[in-house]
Amino acid sequence: MLAQGSHAALAVMSLLLLLRKQAAAIEVPQDLKQPPTIVKQSLKDYIVDPRDNIIIECEAKGNPLPTFSWRRNGKFLNIGKDPRVTMRKRSGTLEISFRSGGRPEDYEGEYQCFSNNDYGMALSNKILLRVSKAPLWPKEVLEPVVVSEGSPLVLPCNPPPGLPPPYTFWMNSAMTPIPQDKRVSMGLNGDLYFSNVLAADAHTDYSCNARFPFTHTIQQKNPFTLKVQTTEPFHDTSSYNSTDPYGGRKVTTSTPTFLSPSGTESSKMVLRGELLLLECIAAGLPTPSIKWFKKGGDLPGQKVKFENYNKTLRIASVSEEDVGEYVCMANNHLGSIRHSIYVQVKAAPYWLDKPSNLVLAPDENGRLVCRANGNPKPHIQWLVNGEPIEASLPNPSRQVLEDTLIFRSVQIGSSTVYQCNASNQHGYLLANAFVNVLDMAPRMLGPRSQVIKVIQNNRTFLDCLFFGSPLPELRWFKNGQGSRLDGGHYRVHMNGTLEIKRARAEDEGTYTCLATNILGKVENQVRLEVKEPTRIVRGPERHSAIRGSMVRFHCKVTSDPTLPVSITWLKDDKTLTLGWRLKKNEESLSINNVNEGDEGTYTCTAKSDIDHDTVSARLTVLEEASLNPSVSSAFPADRPDPPMDLDLSDRAARSVRLTWIPGNDHNSPISQFLVQFEEDHWDPGTWQNLSSYLGDRNSVILQLAPFINYQFRVIAINSVGQSTPSHPSPRYKTSGAAPDAILSGLRGWGTNKNNMEITWEPLPNLERNGPNLHYSVWWRRKDSGEEWSNVTTTGSKHVVHDTETYVPYEVKIQARNDFGSGPESNVIVGYSGEDNPTDPPTDLQVSKVNATKVNIHWNPVDPRTTRGEFKEYRLYYWREASMLKDLQVSKEKLTRGFYSTSAHPEAVLGDLVPYSHYKAFMVVANSRYEGPPSNTVDFHTKEGVPDAPKFFKIVQKSLDTIHLEWDKPLEPNGILIGYKLKYHTVNGSRSGRPQFESFPPNVTQFTLRLPDRSSRYKFYLSALTQVGAGEVYAEESPHFANEAYIKDQVDIATQGWFIGLMCAIALIVLILLIVCFIKRSRGGKYPVRDKKDLPLDPVDQKDPDGSFDYHSDEDNKPLQRSQTSLNGNVKESDDSLVDYGEGGDGQFNEDGSFIGQYTVKKDKDETEGNESSEATSPVNAIYSLA
Repeated sequence: MLAQGSHAALAVMSLLLLLRKQAAAIEVPQDLKQPPTIVKQSLKDYIVDPRDNIIIECEAKGNPLPTFSWRRNGKFLNIGKDPRVTMRKRSGTLEISFRSGGRPEDYEGEYQCFSNNDYGMALSNKILLRVSKAPLWPKEVLEPVVVSEGSPLVLPCNPPPGLPPPYTFWMNSAMTPIPQDKRVSMGLNGDLYFSNVLAADAHTDYSCNARFPFTHTIQQKNPFTLKVQTTEPFHDTSSYNSTDPYGGRKVTTSTPTFLSPSGTESSKMVLRGELLLLECIAAGLPTPSIKWFKKGGDLPGQKVKFENYNKTLRIASVSEEDVGEYVCMANNHLGSIRHSIYVQVKAAPYWLDKPSNLVLAPDENGRLVCRANGNPKPHIQWLVNGEPIEASLPNPSRQVLEDTLIFRSVQIGSSTVYQCNASNQHGYLLANAFVNVLDMAPRMLGPRSQVIKVIQNNRTFLDCLFFGSPLPELRWFKNGQGSRLDGGHYRVHMNGTLEIKRARAEDEGTYTCLATNILGKVENQVRLEVKEPTRIVRGPERHSAIRGSMVRFHCKVTSDPTLPVSITWLKDDKTLTLGWRLKKNEESLSINNVNEGDEGTYTCTAKSDIDHDTVSARLTVLEEASLNPSVSSAFPADRPDPPMDLDLSDRAARSVRLTWIPGNDHNSPISQFLVQFEEDHWDPGTWQNLSSYLGDRNSVILQLAPFINYQFRVIAINSVGQSTPSHPSPRYKTSGAAPDAILSGLRGWGTNKNNMEITWEPLPNLERNGPNLHYSVWWRRKDSGEEWSNVTTTGSKHVVHDTETYVPYEVKIQARNDFGSGPESNVIVGYSGEDNPTDPPTDLQVSKVNATKVNIHWNPVDPRTTRGEFKEYRLYYWREASMLKDLQVSKEKLTRGFYSTSAHPEAVLGDLVPYSHYKAFMVVANSRYEGPPSNTVDFHTKEGVPDAPKFFKIVQKSLDTIHLEWDKPLEPNGILIGYKLKYHTVNGSRSGRPQFESFPPNVTQFTLRLPDRSSRYKFYLSALTQVGAGEVYAEESPHFANEAYIKDQVDIATQGWFIGLMCAIALIVLILLIVCFIKRSRGGKYPVRDKKDLPLDPVDQKDPDGSFDYHSDEDNKPLQRSQTSLNGNVKESDDSLVDYGEGGDGQFNEDGSFIGQYTVKKDKDETEGNESSEATSPVNAIYSLA
């Protein structure tokens, strides 16, 4: 155990010593010997167009130039054997040509590129090559879709599964998109959803289209024909309007139901960084509206967007914070429904610390770190030149510590390439990083003697790119003399760049960077020139001009005399065309003979090589009549003009009076004045709000801070908006004073076991009150009686070194400047650094083990061995196994902290899983570290009651039975001995007598026969162990009233008594009709052909028995004026039996047959009679036989 602790401590120390070396990784010049580095490769998921040649990219650099090879599906790819495959010169890029034939699909697979030279081998990602596919839409015959008005409808699209998936959209035969709105829209799956159908939706050309991105082709599905059944004729549109889309027809309203997704809940898994789309489409009449919210918190407003008329929720770049339950609610005035979508966010591996190339000198140490995160947590694997590190030759200078490779005392010739692979079930990351051992004097990589121009008070960077091995030390000097530059408003970055936070005139000069190592030194120079800013000191102002007059916009510029400046004018952000009416000179733009087309916003831009300034103003063109004061009230309100003539008076040490003259309020009274200030030392050029005052004030006393050089400006505000700022006031510098603020945030804490870092919040710039601000810090060991130690610093921390481990100190601080000292802070107690506890808790034991709890006992450690602030005894415990065979468990380590200073500590560990095997050990923890572990204990929890069944479903398979199904609990917590079911009827708030059923553990279903079809039941199901019944799963049977009613209607129609009754009624009606026809048709004739010599019609064919079937074509025609309309309405017939006469004697033909027929009224002429088309009555034939 001690050996392991010592080894871990050494590893941690090595990591800390190597932090600087890792941060200082620098690009190796290409002319130096180095292993290969992959610089370009194709995408991991690479989809290609089948019409083009295939190009798989792999580019690498190195010295000597690397060679390339490929593997396909894990096997070496022999490029020379396939004439279609070639590799570019000095590159690993593959080209597969199909000019001479071949199928691109034959080359699909997983490709990986290997780049190799004398110093190692680099690997590309595994590139999955797939050929884009645009399959044809399957041929199908689509029957017309018939739907009732007001009903919901889904027209399926089902596009062919292309690669990548096609983009779908709906159009009609005129290639016009189908209008979409709150009622009609396309879902994410491409289907077209109608929340409710209107009669106007009846069309014959609803066609789904699929556009394939690679081939740029569009395929069209056969169109749908939609027929809408209405309760009343649709052609009557006299009452149709936008508020009544049903044209006055009565359409049944309905409560919302979900068309997509189905049910009350669903789940969605999305990967971190991907796009999350949640969809809810509802049916109902009136059309439901959709609202979204997230349970347990607000929707992330900055990330969430609602699309498709609020039916789609979109979150770009999903992260772990987006996990949760999202609820969509659909509602109309009849009711509302909800659907919960449980979103899980998993993650493919992503880098926390990606390994980068490492350059070391002989005998130097270094490290490569490969840290990645994901969900599930990724597995880290190291490789050397493409082979697992475990299979490589032993290397005594290399040590593997999980995600870190440690190198000690490396030597020339040990250069190589390492690969880190981080993978989980959702993806992988592969990174190459070489270790290159070089011995080289410093050299400069960037251009020599650069000249950098910067605007005064701006941040600037002076680059000094260098290289050397060992890593050179870099120093900056100004004008070749003085101390090195670092600190204050200078900062030197790790790559050698010098940052000047705010360039001033005195910063101008020549800067020298010097790089030094044990092999030599080299320097480079950069010339910095600080320029005056380009500023528009008199810019264009708002104008209201009369048509035909002349307007002049000013644009007076000041700039650095060494910088050329150009002035350009824009109108409404477009280039202004100059002519005889529009002219410009160096300081203004004039517009002659103003007309309405000149109205707009004019912008003057002054631009130099390194900066620019812009001012805009609006021109309003007025009619000449607007000069009449009597109509001035008709002008629209506008922003006020800026205040004028700012003046300072009553100057005091910390205050001054500011007075101004308000500008024109433009028909909207000024409600407020905003006073802003700018100071020229800490943040010059930046205006900050000081205070605001009511609009009736024009003279105020401003409260100021000491030792600040102020200038002020005023902005007027009315109901329309803010004016442009006024011209600045004269400057006023307040007198200095000692600091008057007590410093806050004082803290003493150890960052190492033998130091204490004292930190505090520095005074804001405007509270310094004078020059040369510094801080006096005092500290002494608490209760030691020793004198205060003291230091003065300008920073915001001080580190006390060589302290004992975790010792209390008293600390105080005071701010000072050239005008005096500020108040002292209160004395606080801080502590020096902590160290690892040395002793573990001993004799860890358990007792009183039950199903979910166990008592923990241990012997405490000596408080002095904690070596820090005692935080807790930390118990690590995990579920080793379940005592039930075949039940897999998670062995994730859990922790529980116990704070105790007792001589015989004990605690209760709860929330355990019954009937399980557990292991545990304990450590003592201070605020930063944990001590060594105690002994490990094993214990077994006792059997408990089981969890609720995994699911419990109620299905009504018929009107007389209810079928129940369930599954065993996820955690049985013991040996299951069966299930107990309790149920009773439910009638409103009353419950029936409970009944009970028991089942053995292998039975997971039950069918209950209903004594009454209208009965509703509530069920309570629980699993049993020897300990007792577990958690109850309660469900209530659904209400099947409507379904039962419909089924009852169908059942009545199939009952024997009902069929008999209907037959009797039909027989009576038939007899009545026969009697009526007999009375009406006495003396009638059979209808025969008028001309006996006409040939037989095709319909006058012999029956199988040889007889002829005489009938008229009229027999096959429907009765006129009694047809049923398409919408289901039956119209009254215009004919009646009254139209037929009683007369007409019976006549016999030559063969003696009776040919009686109906005759028309005697007052109708014969022509009219021939126009009627009655069918031959079978009753006459019956009468003649009689």
